[in-house]
Amino acid sequence: MERKSVTVLVAGSWGTALARVLADNGHAVTLWTRNEAQAKEINEERRNSRFLKDAELPEGITAVTDIEAAVSSAEAVVFVSPSSAIRDVARAAKPHLRQDSLVIHATKGFETETLKRMSIVLSEELGRPEEEIVDLSGPSHAEEVIYRLPTTVVVSSSRLECAEAAQDLFMNDSYFRVYTNSDIIGVETAGAIKNIIALGAGLSDGLGFGDNARAALITRGLAEIARLGKAMGANPMTFSGLAGIGDLIATCTSQHSRNWRAGSMLAQGLALDEVLEKMGMVVEGVRTTKAAKRLSEIHSVEMPITQQLYKVLFEGKEPSKAVGALMGRVRTHEYENLSL
Repeated sequence: MERKSVTVLVAGSWGTALARVLADNGHAVTLWTRNEAQAKEINEERRNSRFLKDAELPEGITAVTDIEAAVSSAEAVVFVSPSSAIRDVARAAKPHLRQDSLVIHATKGFETETLKRMSIVLSEELGRPEEEIVDLSGPSHAEEVIYRLPTTVVVSSSRLECAEAAQDLFMNDSYFRVYTNSDIIGVETAGAIKNIIALGAGLSDGLGFGDNARAALITRGLAEIARLGKAMGANPMTFSGLAGIGDLIATCTSQHSRNWRAGSMLAQGLALDEVLEKMGMVVEGVRTTKAAKRLSEIHSVEMPITQQLYKVLFEGKEPSKAVGALMGRVRTHEYENLSL
């Protein structure tokens, strides 16, 4: 494998885990953070304790706080900031970015204000064609990747050579397998909406509704993802792959999932503000619920799970009543409007 200089923006849990993969693959990795204390801990103690507790980081990762130093010589730049911050991070990086650098992102969500996918936001801010932007997605908890547990993801770009370049960077034969996919609309949409369904799964589990209810949520949640994705121009086959059902299963069934944990806390009667304060990290499904509700209205797509979660999150509806509303919907055929 050819050694590359790769920069990861920013040093959250997923960014740090991806930095480990890249360092394990022999690349020179720079991890950017605004926090001086965090950078010092990573460089001197080989830890990022706020996000990944006691996981030891390899020597091939260097943390910096100067964004010019971080990106000016990078052959590839991986954006892993929250969806709400990715435009600002891209704007800060742009003056220092090499014209020939490969741009990848691993952020799952929509920009709430504009409803744009992350590749579009990066294209606008970096002045790069959207087809050159790569999205890394799939079932991949940072808490497992950091310990080198077997993981399989997908990298997507409408320009195959860009996806293959990202595949070459990340793939190894010990624990991190990477597939390519040309349907970036579908991959980004699936990665965003699955967080909403995971909130619902956590809510259902927190209410003690059991495995049957969770399985139904996952299945009907996939139908919602597929309906919206198809309306936005995605290939329906994407939703039966890693970015679709794969990521949905991982996020809806694991306590590593921030969205599942947030939903479970909501079921215990905590207000949304309390939940977010206790989490101490971004819960992408909350913002995505707002965006998905608006997108469903724009595209005239039925998304009942999203609609009910919106009412729980932002209109004060009791979680048990939201489940009742879903169970009491008008009877219909299972495959009606299903895009798979």
